Amino acid sequence: MKVQNKNHSSLKTKMKIQESFAMLLQEKNEIKNISVTELSKRADITRSAFYTHYSSIYDVAKELEEEALEKLNEIKSKHSIEDIDYYFDHIFNYLKENERIYTMMLKSNDPLLFVSKLEKSINKKLYDALKNKPIANLNLNITFFTNGCINLIIKYFRKEIKNSLEEIDDYIKHLFKTFFI
Repeated sequence: MKVQNKNHSSLKTKMKIQESFAMLLQEKNEIKNISVTELSKRADITRSAFYTHYSSIYDVAKELEEEALEKLNEIKSKHSIEDIDYYFDHIFNYLKENERIYTMMLKSNDPLLFVSKLEKSINKKLYDALKNKPIANLNLNITFFTNGCINLIIKYFRKEIKNSLEEIDDYIKHLFKTFFI
């Protein structure tokens, strides 16, 4: 993640790189099977343009992960139960805005680290929101709930379920209220 300049041209190039990366990841299933040359050709940029923005293919994956987690952690709430609807809406709005990239990325074998980080982020948010409630086995319940949520999201992006992101968002919020409140 070399270039810090956020001018229009730079952002456009990074988007081309990220989209091409996601397409190749879907085709090749693993990051190690993608070369900078192949990615540059797919993005219709030069190798030097790639290296202006990234040091390696793995930097592209890392930036996509960090960007997603940063967006999800932007929420500055009081960790109250009332904020949970907003939190889940925020997650699903972000996924909807970036649906094309995540559809491609989550079909590959490599997103497990991202999924693990996303799971930890959601677990922490839920724990912070519920830690003062007298719920037996709170950590187990949150882990079980979060794993189910993550699994639904992965299945959505892998086209294994027919529900929309909005339906999944509504379902998770309803389930959360049923399960924890």
